[in-house]
Amino acid sequence: METTEFAIRILCAIGAGFLIGFERQWHHKAAGLRTNTLVALGASIFVLLSINISEPNGDVTRIISQVVTGIGFLGAGIIFKEGLNVHGLTTAATVWCSAAVGCTAAAGYYAETFIATLAITAVNLLLLPVGKWLSKRNVKKHPNSILPKEE
Repeated sequence: METTEFAIRILCAIGAGFLIGFERQWHHKAAGLRTNTLVALGASIFVLLSINISEPNGDVTRIISQVVTGIGFLGAGIIFKEGLNVHGLTTAATVWCSAAVGCTAAAGYYAETFIATLAITAVNLLLLPVGKWLSKRNVKKHPNSILPKEE
């Protein structure tokens, strides 16, 4: 792969991670701009390295599967439990998605990277008010709820 193509794919991953991270930072989440950008960048570097080392007949999917596993461990560190409440699940899932767009960018799927970035950002933006509305419903009407009962 030419150095120019390598750089374009890296820049695509950085841009995707930046957009996802910007939305998370805007909402004051733990893993924001830098984290999501670095996760997308790191995933793309691993995949690009694999492409360059294994060309023409290698198996790039082995590195991608390791990125998925490794980001799972990173995401686990973001999640924490406080009493009956669990925090950080959406942030961990977003970091996992940032790694996926980094892999997509590294593979040279630019339109797909853009579509995935828009989808991730839309889910985080558009479903936030729906999630808040659902959480505020009267839990007295739902006795099996794990949420604390209102006094």
